[in-house]
Amino acid sequence: MRLAFCGNDNASAYNISAGVLRNVCFVDALNLVPHVFLLFITFPILFIGWGSQSSKVQIHHNTWLHFPGHNLRWILTFTLLFVHVCEIAEGIVSDTQMKSRHLHLFLPAIIGFVAATVSIVYYHNIETSNFPKLLLALFLYWIMAFVTKTIKLVRYCQDGVPFSQLRFCITGIMVILYGLLMAVEINVIRVRRYVFFMNPQKVKPPEDLQDLGVRFLQPFVNLLSKATYWWMNTLIISAHKKPVDLKAIGKLPIAMRALTNYVCLKEAYEEQKKKVADQPNRSPSIWLAMYSAFGRPILLSSTFRYLADLLGFAGPLCISGIVQGFQDTSNNTNATGKLKDPSNSYLSSEEFLRNVYVLAVLLFLALILQRTFLQASYYVTTETGINLRGALLAMIYNKILRLSTSNLSMGEMTLGQINNLVAIETNQLMWFLFLCPNLWAMPVQIIMGVILLYNLLGMSALVGAAVIVLLAPIQYFIATKLAEAQKSTLDYSTERLKKTNEILKGIKLLKLYAWEHIFCTSVEETRMKELTSLKTFALHTSLSIFMNAAIPIAAVLATFVTYAYTNVKPLQPAQAFASLSLFHILVTPLFLLSTVVRFAVKAIISVQKLNEFLLSDEIGDDSWRGGDSSVAYESCKKHTGLHTKAINRRQPLRYQLESYEQPSRRQTRPVEIDDIAIKVTNGYFSWGSGLATLSNINIRIPTGQMTMIVGQVGCGKSSLLLAILGEMQTLEGKVHWSNVNETEPSFEASRSRNRYSVAYAAQKPWLLNATVEENIIFGSPFNKQRYKAVTDACSLQPDIDLLPFGDQTEIGERGINLSGGQRQRICVARALYQNTNIVFLDDPFSALDIHLSDHLMQEGILKFLQEDKRTLVLVTHKLQYLPHADWIIAMKDGMVLREGTLKDIQTKDTELYEHWKTLMNRQDQELEKDMEADQTTLERKTLRRAMYPRESKAQLEDEDEEEEEEEDEDDNMSTVLRLRTKMPWKTCWRYLTSGGFFLLFLMIFSKLLKHSVIVAIDYWLATWTSMDNGNELRNADDVKSTKKTYHVAVFSILSGAGIVLCLITSLTVEWMGLTAAKNLHHNLLNKIILGPIRFFDTTPLGLILNRFSADTNIIDQHIPPTLESLTRSTLLCLSAIGMISYATPWFLVALVPLGIAFYFIQKYFRVASKDLQELDDSTQLPLLCHFSETAEGLTTIRAFGHEARFKQRMLELTDTNNIAYLFLSAANRWLEVRTDYLGACIVLTAAVTSITEGPNSGFVGLGLLYALTITNYLNWVVRNLADLEVQMGAVKKVHSFLNMESENYEGYLDPSQVPKDWPQEGEIKIENLCVRYENNLKPVLKHVKAYIKPGQKVGICGRTGSGKSSLSLAFFRMVDIFDGRIVIDGIDISKLPLHTLRSRLSIILQDPILFSGSIRFNLDPECKCTDDRLWEALEIAQLKNMVKSLPGGLDAVVTEGGENFSVGQRQLFCLARAFVRKSSILIMDEATASIDMATENILQKVVMTAFADRTVVTIAHRVHTILTADLVIVMKRGNILEYDTPENLLSQEDGIFASFVRADM
Repeated sequence: MRLAFCGNDNASAYNISAGVLRNVCFVDALNLVPHVFLLFITFPILFIGWGSQSSKVQIHHNTWLHFPGHNLRWILTFTLLFVHVCEIAEGIVSDTQMKSRHLHLFLPAIIGFVAATVSIVYYHNIETSNFPKLLLALFLYWIMAFVTKTIKLVRYCQDGVPFSQLRFCITGIMVILYGLLMAVEINVIRVRRYVFFMNPQKVKPPEDLQDLGVRFLQPFVNLLSKATYWWMNTLIISAHKKPVDLKAIGKLPIAMRALTNYVCLKEAYEEQKKKVADQPNRSPSIWLAMYSAFGRPILLSSTFRYLADLLGFAGPLCISGIVQGFQDTSNNTNATGKLKDPSNSYLSSEEFLRNVYVLAVLLFLALILQRTFLQASYYVTTETGINLRGALLAMIYNKILRLSTSNLSMGEMTLGQINNLVAIETNQLMWFLFLCPNLWAMPVQIIMGVILLYNLLGMSALVGAAVIVLLAPIQYFIATKLAEAQKSTLDYSTERLKKTNEILKGIKLLKLYAWEHIFCTSVEETRMKELTSLKTFALHTSLSIFMNAAIPIAAVLATFVTYAYTNVKPLQPAQAFASLSLFHILVTPLFLLSTVVRFAVKAIISVQKLNEFLLSDEIGDDSWRGGDSSVAYESCKKHTGLHTKAINRRQPLRYQLESYEQPSRRQTRPVEIDDIAIKVTNGYFSWGSGLATLSNINIRIPTGQMTMIVGQVGCGKSSLLLAILGEMQTLEGKVHWSNVNETEPSFEASRSRNRYSVAYAAQKPWLLNATVEENIIFGSPFNKQRYKAVTDACSLQPDIDLLPFGDQTEIGERGINLSGGQRQRICVARALYQNTNIVFLDDPFSALDIHLSDHLMQEGILKFLQEDKRTLVLVTHKLQYLPHADWIIAMKDGMVLREGTLKDIQTKDTELYEHWKTLMNRQDQELEKDMEADQTTLERKTLRRAMYPRESKAQLEDEDEEEEEEEDEDDNMSTVLRLRTKMPWKTCWRYLTSGGFFLLFLMIFSKLLKHSVIVAIDYWLATWTSMDNGNELRNADDVKSTKKTYHVAVFSILSGAGIVLCLITSLTVEWMGLTAAKNLHHNLLNKIILGPIRFFDTTPLGLILNRFSADTNIIDQHIPPTLESLTRSTLLCLSAIGMISYATPWFLVALVPLGIAFYFIQKYFRVASKDLQELDDSTQLPLLCHFSETAEGLTTIRAFGHEARFKQRMLELTDTNNIAYLFLSAANRWLEVRTDYLGACIVLTAAVTSITEGPNSGFVGLGLLYALTITNYLNWVVRNLADLEVQMGAVKKVHSFLNMESENYEGYLDPSQVPKDWPQEGEIKIENLCVRYENNLKPVLKHVKAYIKPGQKVGICGRTGSGKSSLSLAFFRMVDIFDGRIVIDGIDISKLPLHTLRSRLSIILQDPILFSGSIRFNLDPECKCTDDRLWEALEIAQLKNMVKSLPGGLDAVVTEGGENFSVGQRQLFCLARAFVRKSSILIMDEATASIDMATENILQKVVMTAFADRTVVTIAHRVHTILTADLVIVMKRGNILEYDTPENLLSQEDGIFASFVRADM
């Protein structure tokens, strides 16, 4: 058959007698003109453009401008393309009904489609290169196309073509579209004035795009790239070459930064506050504030969601149409359709939609659109959720900075609650926002689904729907139970973590007292409770999974059985498969609805908590020092440290900042006499309980002088400082800060000094998670000389030299890897370094030894501070420094006892003066110079121990990866890539087997069986429906009814089996997960607790804790559902592909390219997703740390006045975390769009192959149904794979700890062979002892020999680092004794089982450690002693009266770490603990370092009396404590230098001990 443009079966085709335009064919030809014109003009431009760009293919995104009407143009062009497709299809379908080919029916449409595509490509290129003049070509094209289409439309009208004809509609729509596009083009000319106007408008790209740091381009790219996340390709592909880091993801665009959103939300919240201002009992609504700030995007997302849901129903409808059409064609093959007359070649829409292939293409397009809309909806909610979270975090942080301290310390707002607000509540709200469009989209979806079902099946559909609706409440009930179980699990795991944390912090003490097993069992108990609630959690999870899988089966069963028995007509395949597909659609919203409702409930609770927090007490405004300024928020964008340079000198900076926020503030303070810096008159202060802690305070603090505050433990010295700083509640009285007289210091110094901020070092050192240098500088400008002076004064230089990176070493969370003294010195250094007039030091000497404190006093305080003429307030116990003080305030029981100079007190209160004098012994002498030189202290030693092995330990983490990498360093890159793309199968296998082989087998078997049964159900349905309609006419009625019964019976049996198997599989998976979790945690805990002490010195506490918190949580709760979901979706996809291939084998051929595409998508995605997930996790931690750090160091931050800087830091951290999360969700969208499009292609190929090749209509329906399920599950396979890969990391980390060596607990002797009362005498022989910390380190004790008689009091002294503490640890075998031995009462301790040895000796450590619980538990966790014995011990330790006054006496509560007692009191408790264990050997390791002298003297007496008959070994900080000992051992560098009675040693003038004593006087 020859081809001809107008067809060659019609002679009149080329006849133009009636006028050119009357000829249909000519009009169609005319339509080709504009399209061809466009192609001719644009191709050269595009090629020239691309040729010149090929050198720089990536157009720099600086030039991304959007011309006006950008989005509208894209939408119109896409609509145009769709209409073109319809036109092509209509042409081809009409053409098939002709005798010969009529090219004019579809050729112009095809060329038009190409032209439309080219137009948008051309436009995009013009836009990116910002060259609008070239748009004229498009303008001309739109005009020409509009004109030619209009001519065609007019011609149809004249011919009287009815409106119902499809071609007429299409032409009409096209005219409208071309008209609109023309209008858009005119608008661009109007706005940009690039032609016809004199002055073209200059435009700048948005601010974000000028900033190269912004890599998140979603808001700026064109519509197609927005919909398909095309711009993500570069990132995801580059992730394969090198890991994605923070630099690769850049910074957030301005509109998404926390600050921007905070301002929005804050304004909305303030509005709400104004509304309820006059109604005292109503609180402002956060909901409304959130709505007004973030309402619009949510509405947009909901619109997308509705569109997607409506398009979702195209699936079932198209299936029904295709199956019906297939059936009709197969039934009417013999009656050939008559060919149409060419002159009347118009199709009506019904005929058009009856064509099976048209339906297949429509289904494909509907799927693609539906998925695009769905992903767009998800993306918009995600972005809004992230914005909301940023805003909420900023609000919470701002509030934290204003919280009243009493709130924090009195426990109304614990740190835990604040951390929960940050970590949990904000995330709950964010998640709620993600799911929120579902709340109103789902009901609509359900109603639509039921209506369609009713149309298909009549009343019996309602039975199925009723089954679903009735079972939905059960889903909800299970969901609430799940939430409860999760909450109780969370409570238990928090408790377990608290206990684990205490164990790890006090591990040294536990090992020394042999109490590990007690604490270990208590953790195991909590873990058992946690596992019980995890069991209920797992049960409900599996029930929920079971419901999700079983409901559709049950519904389908009910529906079809009812239909079979109520309807006369047999079930048609079209009805059966369309309704099956509808049931699948219906189940999802019902399953999700329970989750969404649960999240809504959680969100309501979260909002209540947030509101409570936002309305809680703030710090009093009357203390003008508190308060924080919102100007700081504006200025902090460019904030460099608030200097008073440009600001009016006479008015404090504070007022100017604050007048912005509270104009009503009193502007002037009463000016006092110049030489008084601070004056408190008639002050009564409380910690928020209403009872005055400090009463009747009248004090003055002189300017530029040193004021000392002294008094016994717990008399309110620290509280006084805080009261002056405005942290306490003022019941009455005033604190006056005078205007500091600034004439004296040099101009330079005064200019940079912030008048009113106070440098403050708290008693409990507070360090930031930053480098040492940052901790000291604390946001001030760096000045090298000053920094050096300060570090020398605090003698930090030697410590800094020991750190691996000097002062650039990061200090771990809360300064974990430093000792108490080092942390304290850093805090003091921070206070000295700040350029402030007033310095408050709260007991800076408490954790320092005598040399360090003297050095600090001389260099730091007397020299550094006094030279600067700074006002200093010093709280201390060291009375020997009193003579240096210019002014003394003595306190007692919350009142001021005396105030004045030392002379005043000497004359007025001789009794007090004498009391002090006895405590001071002798005035402090100048330190001998040689003493200073050797300043390597014990702390440095522990530091060295802690820091250096760390490098060798760091490989513990990823050692298996490490090994592979080292083998082939040369092709290092490829190895890394191989590792990055490889699934951790080994770890997966370890995990699966730790649950036991039986369960593993059961799980695999039941899974496979379940999926086979589900496939069998659908297969049976296909055969049943196809059978019925084929043999409709021949069968007699009775045969039919038996057949029906037989079909229904098999169908019911299969469905029942399917439902049962669903339950079994979901249970086995969860059960296996639980067993694995139980075993892994049990092994981990036992391994860690029996680990050598060295392990705890070298491994950061946070790292170990992470294994117990994050990693255990992942193993407990996240891996089982991920595993379940992964196996389910994989098996579903496989069974679907198998089913389709069985129905139409040709499908397999089409599957190959799709499979390859899928493989690459998942491979690239997994790598990028893993990196982004790690980034998200790793950026979340600093954010949470920053919040808890701020809450802990509130007083310090406020005293320094550094709120603005900390806010800035918080905003940065939030933005960093948000950008990581945003990229992670964008990557998920990227994947989902790709897999969804692949799924749509699978549906298209399945439809086409089954239409051409299908055996019968039932199987066509089956194939399509399965193809549709694939689209839903493909992306789940990939995402679950990626999640599992990340989660297996947790198993791997836990395993890396399980390979550690334990301490050797077994001795050579059986515990029963050791005498019950050993060691009775307390005789110690040390023979040639050599000790080292690990077998690859140098010995710390070299050949030490000593003999201690029973009952002797021995003092050991020596410079720090001389091996004193190592000796004390050797008694307990905490260190490696590799030569020599210690014999106690005739038994060599290396032969004893460790537990026996350690439980028979007692020790008091330098750092006082208390555990949370009762006082009784702290003294005697084994519960072996009577109350009398405990009271006796407390009396010895001077604590009896204090404990008696506590509520509950011995059962009084001790908070975590003993925070509710002062350091001195804690130390006394530790003494009491040692007295309770009546062993004949007591070792005191620098136990008196943090006690005031009075208490210490009492202690010394006690040790002499209460321990008269026991051997006491004291390791001394202050030498005068061992002057009364029977024997003194002086050590140096692991050797014994002097060994004699103190009297003999003192008589040697040049001896080391003598020089020690002189220095200590």
